[in-house]
Amino acid sequence: MAGLHSSTRPSSSSSSSSSSFSSFSSSSQSFASRILLLLTVLPFTLACFAFVLQWRGGLNDPVTRWSPDQLQFPGMESSESVSRNSHSSGSNCVDPLRPKDSPSFPYYKDWKFDYGSDLRPKICITTSTSAGLQQILPWIFYHKVLGVSNFLLFVEGKAASPKVTKVLESIPGVKVIYRTRELEEQQAKSRIWNETWLASFFYKPCNYELFVKQSLNMEMAIVMAREAGMDWIFHLDTDELIHPAGTREYSLRQLLSDVPGNVDMVIFPNYESSVEHDDIKEPFSEVSMFKKNYDHLPKDVYFGNYKEATRGNPNYFLTYGNGKSAARIQDHLRPNGAHRWHNYMKTPHEIKLEEAAILHYTYTKFSDLTSRRDRCGCKPTKDDVKRCFMLEFDRSAFIIASTATDDEMLRWYRERIVWTDKELNIKLTRKGILTRIYAPMVIIQGLRESGVFASVIESAEQASLSKDKFLSSAESSNLTRTATSTDSLTSRKIGKVNVESIARRVLEYTENSTHHPLAIPPLSPPAFENFQLVA
Repeated sequence: MAGLHSSTRPSSSSSSSSSSFSSFSSSSQSFASRILLLLTVLPFTLACFAFVLQWRGGLNDPVTRWSPDQLQFPGMESSESVSRNSHSSGSNCVDPLRPKDSPSFPYYKDWKFDYGSDLRPKICITTSTSAGLQQILPWIFYHKVLGVSNFLLFVEGKAASPKVTKVLESIPGVKVIYRTRELEEQQAKSRIWNETWLASFFYKPCNYELFVKQSLNMEMAIVMAREAGMDWIFHLDTDELIHPAGTREYSLRQLLSDVPGNVDMVIFPNYESSVEHDDIKEPFSEVSMFKKNYDHLPKDVYFGNYKEATRGNPNYFLTYGNGKSAARIQDHLRPNGAHRWHNYMKTPHEIKLEEAAILHYTYTKFSDLTSRRDRCGCKPTKDDVKRCFMLEFDRSAFIIASTATDDEMLRWYRERIVWTDKELNIKLTRKGILTRIYAPMVIIQGLRESGVFASVIESAEQASLSKDKFLSSAESSNLTRTATSTDSLTSRKIGKVNVESIARRVLEYTENSTHHPLAIPPLSPPAFENFQLVA
């Protein structure tokens, strides 16, 4: 018994061990199969989730997002994306044109929007300006984003200073034209002086003088634009931005490419800025509320809200309300004042856009009151201001700026220009009189934060230093005379186009200037009295 008993113990122990091993083996296999299932299902689930997000537009491919083929606007990221990137890099610059924060999108160094010649239509903007870089640079690069390739800048005052022009001349597609004695002599020979359509504006000060100067500059710009192979030309001030609403990609090039071939001129109704604060420093980046044009409103809405929208001012708009226009470059094209174009040989076929507009940032800064006053030497009397200004509000603003104290001016500015009544703003927004437009603000802020403006300024400064070193070495090598003659030759030219050549081409048009439609001045929108007379 004892032997039998002793012989059975190992058998019992072996059986228990075998059972435990079997149980452990099966549990191990079960755990492994679960891990394998998890590893198989998890990637598939993540792939499906990513596909759904990308299909709904919630996920962007990081590889192609910033490729050169992508046409996404600079700065058009979500606020979360901007905040995530806001600590990635910084800037030591203090200039308002330099980045305020870190880039909101990856920035290609020395990227200057130098569009190729194969992009059509080719669009040109001409302007007459005395503004500084803080206004001109955002204005140029915003329109470059929209598809404008060439800019003809007739500069004087601050805009003609060496610090400003060396930056402007370094930008591809920008041609700077100085108001020299030679330019004035050539413009004095223009056929415009012998025609009647602009005669009522001759030999008058301030706004009238500017209007004639703009028309003469536009005449020369037509020749330059044609020689540069442009298809369309705009005349804008540097406080105006094109708003190509109604296009899928917010593209001016797309908008004009859809214009029928028989159309000679496209009219853009203007919207007027409605500032909500009296301390605005950078209007393009701070103003988002605009008053819509009469042409973009139903008549009952316009006249039904006219008094509230006017707020005691002389007219519905503070300044002009007849928009600006783009002209197709063609034979016999001429300006018809700063707001329109015409043709010596035919009546242009024009269309007016129903969605796109010109955003006019007028009187957006309190300092605009005094700056306009300082540009004009008229007496602050009701009779004399009529000789200097075409629009009633400009006349009133000039008198206030010339006679009132700073506190009185600020009070007048708040009452007449600043929209502080939020209830009224909401009401007129619901009625459609006021509207919010954020695209220019977002684009310009994105350009600034990306370092585009800072890069242009720094590149121009470096180029200037290199040029100075070269000239100093040339002087020490007795090459001063050569350098001087080169500068003299450059001063006789407008960019790469000679002034005399342009003047000759302007005068080459057929001299049949007997009867032409009168120039279209800046006009106020329809007044409430006009509606009452019609009714």
